[in-house]
Amino acid sequence: MAHDLVIRNGRLIDGTGGAPTLGDLAIDGDTITAVGQVASPGRREIDADGHAVTPGFIDLHTHLDAQIGWDPYLTPISWHGVTTALLGNCGVTFAPVRPNDAAKLAAMMETVEDIPRDAILTGLPWNWEGYGGYLDSIEGIAPAINVAGLVGHCAVRYYVMGERAVDEQPTEADLERIADVVAESIREGAVGFSTSRIIGHVLPDGRDVPGTHAQHSELIRIAESVKAAGGGLMQNILNMSGDFDGEMELIRKQARATGDRVLFSITAGRSDGSGRLFTDKIDAMRAEGLDVNGVAIPRGSGFVAGLVNTLPWNHGAWKDFAALDFAGRLAALDDPATVARLIEDAQADTDYFSKVPLYWLGDAETPNYVFDEESAVQTFADRAGEHPAETFLRMSRESRGEALFVLRLFNPNMRAVADLISRGEVLPGLGDAGAHVGQVMDAGWCSFVLSHWVREEGLFAIEEAVRRMTSAPARIIGLEDRGTLAAGRKADVNVIDLGRVGEWMPEFVHDFPGGAGRFVQRARGYRATICNGALILENDELLGARGGRVLRS
Repeated sequence: MAHDLVIRNGRLIDGTGGAPTLGDLAIDGDTITAVGQVASPGRREIDADGHAVTPGFIDLHTHLDAQIGWDPYLTPISWHGVTTALLGNCGVTFAPVRPNDAAKLAAMMETVEDIPRDAILTGLPWNWEGYGGYLDSIEGIAPAINVAGLVGHCAVRYYVMGERAVDEQPTEADLERIADVVAESIREGAVGFSTSRIIGHVLPDGRDVPGTHAQHSELIRIAESVKAAGGGLMQNILNMSGDFDGEMELIRKQARATGDRVLFSITAGRSDGSGRLFTDKIDAMRAEGLDVNGVAIPRGSGFVAGLVNTLPWNHGAWKDFAALDFAGRLAALDDPATVARLIEDAQADTDYFSKVPLYWLGDAETPNYVFDEESAVQTFADRAGEHPAETFLRMSRESRGEALFVLRLFNPNMRAVADLISRGEVLPGLGDAGAHVGQVMDAGWCSFVLSHWVREEGLFAIEEAVRRMTSAPARIIGLEDRGTLAAGRKADVNVIDLGRVGEWMPEFVHDFPGGAGRFVQRARGYRATICNGALILENDELLGARGGRVLRS
């Protein structure tokens, strides 16, 4: 009897961390039915000779909650081998929501995650109240890849407390209701709960989002309610600008209270080994039997800057320059008097961005994310005897606006990044897909792990890199039937040319509702991506198939 699909002659990397083997893989319906040597033919066959065959990648940190409403293909992560995305991170979600509060949650998401509120309000049907209703709604969209969701602290607090949620601590009655709503959301399908304590996640009026200053006792009560509802993930963005030990102790308390998985986001510092502040704490908690895990961007990161959108200075004449469209900015660069004013005002700028290192992504097909001193705009400026603003403007003019740069905010030391993501249970990820869409583009992190850390640097053996992007995050979400290549598992599969895999240069496109813009990034080297048995991508191109499902707790 013929199988629906057979992948032949591939290098099978099963997601467990075990050594690769050569062989075939058969799929029938949405399930892997044979791994090894498959004698029966396939109604369709893919020749994977010279290619790796892996489980589909799992992205633990996205904000695609809104974008899924108008982009069921969930680009750009679906170009990079991701077959499952976790929504609802950082406490900002669209459910639960009272009938007249949609605009409040949309505005909150806009200021925290840089997703235009008009796109949110017009791109989603808002036909739900509870979290289960939200999942029902996105299930009706029929996404191309799988999605699972966390229920957010901001939404739950506002649902229970209204405006008091922003500046007040909950009463005992409030806290009981918050715990009940979280438990109800878990029972309706949320795979866990998320919260943000970082200073800088604010409302349109500048106040910190609900839950930022929640007492430890509130989060412990919520963790207990998650446990009572059957268990789930506790996801955290912590306030590392203040009481580091206190924030780490909160992670320990959550893990003890829930008896389940706890995840928090991490970045490396400037010094070699700086990530060990976190990994040593994680190791100690795991030695106590606590299921504590980290997720980190696997490269330097920050705002993508260029004439297409974000500018690295915003003082004086730069504000007028920023107000121009792309064609207007290009024309302005051809006027020496305008350029002189921009340089003069950049020299006088004391804004935050003027202190952030600016790096050129290069002019090759693949961007340079190593960010060494040779790619620093300051280095180019010193060699040319220019101010960095003059260098930025000159390179932008010479490239006719195609030059892109990164204002590096995170992970300034690649040695520290390598140490961080290769120790313990700190997984690569944190691409923030769907968020900061006009500022940041890290959604291609999977391809960067394979191209840079595996192929170029040898930080990981391929089997360990794949484990960290498949079975390890599957376990954290609570997915027992995905993340490995084995008979009986769901057929989420990639076929990858490891010698070619990588990212193309980011592009700025206007494809959001109302013509709003965003950065996207295509991938190369993906021979095929299969989600629940459906071939959704072939030779780096999406095919229009939607094989995804809403994965409920």
